[in-house]
Amino acid sequence: MEEENAVELLQRYRRDRRVLLNFILSGSLIKKVVMPPGAVSLDDVDLDQVSTDHVLNCAKKGGMLELSEAIRDYHDSTFFPATNDTGSTDEFFLVTDPESSGPPPRRAPPSLEVYTPSPIMPSLSKSQSLLSTQHQEPSVDDIDDFEDDDYNEEVDSFRVSRRSTNEASDLALSLPSFATGITDDNLHETAYEILLASAGAAGGLIVPLKEKKKDKKNRLIRKLARSKSDHVVSQSQHAPGLTGLLETMRVQLEISEAMDMRTRQGLLNALVGKAGKRMDTLLIPLELVCCISRTEFSDKKAYLRWQKRQLNMLEEGLINHPAVGFGESGRKASELRSLLMKIDESESLPSSSGELQRAECLRSLREIAIPLAERPVRGDLTGEVCHWADGYHLNVKLYEKLLFSVFDILDEGKLTEEVEEILELIKSTWKVLGITETIHYTCYAWVLFHQYVITGERGILEHAIEQMRKIPLKEQRGQQERLHLKNLSSKVEGVEGFEDLTFLLSFLRPIQKWADKQLGDYHLHFAENAATMEEIVTVAILARRLLLEEPELAIKFTVVTDEDQIESYISSSMKNAFSGILEAVETTADSTHEHPLASLAEETKKLLKKDSTVFMPILSQWDPRATAVSASLVHKLYGHKLKPFLDAVEHLTEDVVSVFPAADSLEQYVMALITSACEEEIVNEYCRRKLTPYQVESISGTLVLRWVNAQLGRMLGWVERATQQEHWEPISPQQRHGSSIVEVYRIVEETVDQFFALKVPMRPGELNSLFRGIDNAFQVYTNHITDMMVNKEDLVPPVPILTRYRKEIGIKAFVKKELFDPRLPDVRRSTQINVLTTPKLCVQLNTLHYAISQLNKLEDNIREQWARKRPRENFNIKKSVDENSKHTIQKDPFNGSRKDINAAIDGICEFTGRFASKVLLDGGSSPLFTRLNKFIEEDLEVLKEFFISGGDGLPRGTVENQVSHLRHVIKLLGCETRVLIDDLKSASSSEVQGNRSKLGADSQTLLRILCHRCDSEASQFLKKQYKIPKSAA
Repeated sequence: MEEENAVELLQRYRRDRRVLLNFILSGSLIKKVVMPPGAVSLDDVDLDQVSTDHVLNCAKKGGMLELSEAIRDYHDSTFFPATNDTGSTDEFFLVTDPESSGPPPRRAPPSLEVYTPSPIMPSLSKSQSLLSTQHQEPSVDDIDDFEDDDYNEEVDSFRVSRRSTNEASDLALSLPSFATGITDDNLHETAYEILLASAGAAGGLIVPLKEKKKDKKNRLIRKLARSKSDHVVSQSQHAPGLTGLLETMRVQLEISEAMDMRTRQGLLNALVGKAGKRMDTLLIPLELVCCISRTEFSDKKAYLRWQKRQLNMLEEGLINHPAVGFGESGRKASELRSLLMKIDESESLPSSSGELQRAECLRSLREIAIPLAERPVRGDLTGEVCHWADGYHLNVKLYEKLLFSVFDILDEGKLTEEVEEILELIKSTWKVLGITETIHYTCYAWVLFHQYVITGERGILEHAIEQMRKIPLKEQRGQQERLHLKNLSSKVEGVEGFEDLTFLLSFLRPIQKWADKQLGDYHLHFAENAATMEEIVTVAILARRLLLEEPELAIKFTVVTDEDQIESYISSSMKNAFSGILEAVETTADSTHEHPLASLAEETKKLLKKDSTVFMPILSQWDPRATAVSASLVHKLYGHKLKPFLDAVEHLTEDVVSVFPAADSLEQYVMALITSACEEEIVNEYCRRKLTPYQVESISGTLVLRWVNAQLGRMLGWVERATQQEHWEPISPQQRHGSSIVEVYRIVEETVDQFFALKVPMRPGELNSLFRGIDNAFQVYTNHITDMMVNKEDLVPPVPILTRYRKEIGIKAFVKKELFDPRLPDVRRSTQINVLTTPKLCVQLNTLHYAISQLNKLEDNIREQWARKRPRENFNIKKSVDENSKHTIQKDPFNGSRKDINAAIDGICEFTGRFASKVLLDGGSSPLFTRLNKFIEEDLEVLKEFFISGGDGLPRGTVENQVSHLRHVIKLLGCETRVLIDDLKSASSSEVQGNRSKLGADSQTLLRILCHRCDSEASQFLKKQYKIPKSAA
């Protein structure tokens, strides 16, 4: 394949060189052109042997050009490298710059014979090629043989594609080669002959007058020489009707005028004496060989090549690829081959004997070939059709060459303006070539698609898709066409040996394979031009649907639905793209400080982003879940690389901190894409079926928990140390709390900062563990403070004996219930209690208040950092894969420490409240209160404000709760004695029934208030009712 491309490219360059030289020499760029000896016009000069440098130098100088000198310079330059004559005479430099010439060619140049021509060649004939083995200067007699060089120029210059060969080598018809070695040039010429015969059958064949040689010019040269304004009106300059259309086809097929005139005259001569015979029912190659003589060619070699082509066509059409099988007449095939060989051999015999043998063989050939060609087939009658060019696959190759004429010869990425007329004219050959509607649309779609691959013109591709849509499906074809297509098959050598291919397989499978190859790596082929991807997918889908109708392929096809086909493209391209990323990451791994798996995750995420935004909207037209397929595949590919790393992880390391966040970020993006691509009700099911979670959060959570537990253990040690070093002195006059609580908060905040500095995925469980650890630390701190306070029962003295006002003999009071605590003070125990001083107790109280007031700020700070670390907590994406994510953050994480701190504060305040209550109710015989003692209420307000400290102390609500019962006692102290006595009497009877008095006090409280009342009425009541002794005071 590479050798064929190399030869094709070389031939293309040679042809373009000739065209450009002809344009320069025919125009006004050069003042005067002097022909070499023996040449009359440029048609007599072999432009392949003219030095372009010599011509360009003359054009620059505006002087006269001698072509003999240009030819001499060309041959001189073939033996020496291009040099300049500047600088030292001992040094030579190449004129071309090797560095700017691009990379070296990747294929070897075609082999050429080495020869040594004479240093000076005044003129070279077209028939005398530089590749020939014998070289001599032509004589005048030789020059006379070149009277008509239009044909010689055409046959000597290999017709090759003038298009770019980019990616075209991957697109070739699956058809066998011809045994006779027929070339594309031969097919072009024969196709044109068939077109002329078909036009002649409609009466449109006219032989134009032969113009003078000096006025003849190649149409391509005339186009190149025209101005822009001339090009606009060029179409109107053609002859009208069929004649002008045939002239356009001649130019499009690159047929010389001489060849055209000979063929037209030969076909007209073939009809002489055949009354009622249509031109398209002739056995054209045989008739042309019989009607065109050697004398009509100026060159014998050209005639021999022309005759050889006609004989080869007869052999291919009647023997190798016949439309009608030989059956029992198989022996005629050998007879035909023998006659064809004899005709070919007759040219090497002496003139008389050669002509005789040729005439006899042609007569015998006609007797055998015409009956064979006119046998009926496909429902026609004898003589209606001449079956010599409609045998498969010769007919489709000829038809393909005709279809290629629809492209503009100057811009092959565009269709010519006469495309509709050309197609109608080409359809006139259907009868000769055995073309049906299905064959036409299939061949035309192939031609257009092939042209798109070469030129890259999107308009051509859209036109090809339009033709593919017109190809009838199996049920849309007629019975006769179905049978005809079923019989069209050829044996082609493939990778697994020879295989039988149907017509649709031969034409559509190359298209599908090319499209599949492009789409199988769409990240590469459509990276810069995604606009045409939709059309290529359409081509692939249409080709597959048509090929699925072939029974042989329906079983072999693993891809049945459009969705399967799209998913196969995604799978193939994603794997190729991921492999490329993996290779790039491995290449740069040594030069970067990041772990390769982290880099791979980042690059994979970029790939997935581009895939989901550029390519998936296109592929989703055929597969709505294309995005989910792509994302799940990427998840799987990266997961294979990540798993060994996850299995080996045991501790939090730099690699873990680098890889885990990148892997988790990729997984989250994959989940987001799947959620957006699938219906909400099937997301969970799809994820369970298609995804194997990385479990990064689970593994990372285990590692984080180990770290948290270690940090909390150290934190508790620091808390213990801080409390042991605390002296319970205020930090400053403004900050009345102890220094230990500040140190504890510093330790906690450092631990929190370190926790959130871990750039690894975490679950709420790890945060809850941190909360519990901090809560436990504050509980330990609070318990240390409460442990330092003595038991309140040890500080409160025993309740003294109740006494009444006035001096009377003390007797023990007898009441209905026990009115006093019988315990006696334990002097020895009291001396052993280490009681904190009041200032230190106040510092403790302030410290506890500071601790609980800062807890809210700490909790808010932690929650804010968690929200920034895991914004996806607001979504339910992860829950479909990882059920562990269902754990939520605790609502009140510091509930335990808050309760302990509040209990400690309440305990300290309760001490004060109980002491004040003891003074008012159990103060012994000394305190005596009148009803108008205002100082008690004032003292209570002073005490309350002391604890509040203007907002710097305890909360006002806390203090108010503690002094509320004292306010009630003070209110009772202000009541009249008679009211208190009546209420006590009612309370005594009510308590038996479980009720309180009217004033809301119990009998014990009322009794003690009356005992401390400085009032005779109260004293008499207590003496009479309760036998309470008088006070010693």
